[in-house]
Amino acid sequence: MGAENPRQFFEGLETRAAASSKAAGLNATYLFDIDGAGKWTVRVENGKVSVREGEEEAETTISASEDTFMKIVNGEQNATSAFMMGKLKVRGDMGNAMKLQQLF
Repeated sequence: MGAENPRQFFEGLETRAAASSKAAGLNATYLFDIDGAGKWTVRVENGKVSVREGEEEAETTISASEDTFMKIVNGEQNATSAFMMGKLKVRGDMGNAMKLQQLF
């Protein structure tokens, strides 16, 4: 059931989040800058997730290559180890970045 590419992942994120209570109580804005694939802004407001393609102002920016991002979302790569190896970069609110694991 894994996504084949970042666009497919982000297009299905709202539906997957709505079917889960994992984002409950979370309020944050993320910009995902996926090298080679594009940029998506993800807003979480009291557990409700909305996704827009493109760059908007965000509290936390997550940057990765398309390959690394897909390995993380498909469970083939641990996000923390990718960060430690420099394959995943985080700018802004690091606390919000840690909470992101709730959505995946």
